[in-house]
Amino acid sequence: MSKETSVGEHKRLLLIDDDPNLILLVKDYLEFRGYEVVTAENGQEALEVLDKDTPDMIICDVMMPQMDGYSLVEHVRKNPRTSWIPVLFLSAKGQSQDRVKGLNTGADVYMVKPFEPEELVAQVESSLKQASRLIQRQDKGSDSSPKIQVPFDVELTPTELRVVQFVARGMANREIAEELNVSQRTIESHVSNMLGKTGLHNRTELARWAIENSMA
Repeated sequence: MSKETSVGEHKRLLLIDDDPNLILLVKDYLEFRGYEVVTAENGQEALEVLDKDTPDMIICDVMMPQMDGYSLVEHVRKNPRTSWIPVLFLSAKGQSQDRVKGLNTGADVYMVKPFEPEELVAQVESSLKQASRLIQRQDKGSDSSPKIQVPFDVELTPTELRVVQFVARGMANREIAEELNVSQRTIESHVSNMLGKTGLHNRTELARWAIENSMA
């Protein structure tokens, strides 16, 4: 196998899992591919690491003691300093509602254990490339082509507009539901309607689109 470290060079990954064997395995694999890996055993410890350091990506187990992956991602998305960091969830739960919950909470990738280390590396590389493409586009500023393409005649209802503003602030569906005094399911259906109208793929793209078009 060729040791391609072009993406991996000097990229720092934060790996959070309460299983020391998994940490060892994944850390080894990623370090071999040229990544620098910082580890934490639970969400609380991860937040302490994030206070001092901003990694390029977070790989996080969903089910952990003290603070689970969902709560951690909500913290990460709320903080403007970390809200852009791609997050990959590792979970033993592979049902489609688990995946949906993971992605709705704010994870970018959801992988089910046991997984092939090669696939994990591929997902990490793809997320990092996507993040760096977005950063480059933002650096180029307003003279570059529109960053996220959606049909130009998209019209959001007033409620959808409010929801997308909360999404752009990094809030989870549950928090938006509390804020607007409706059920989480209602918010999920608003989000899914907006994805349908805009042709975007996930909440992250929806948030970026809202920010880029000054809706947020």
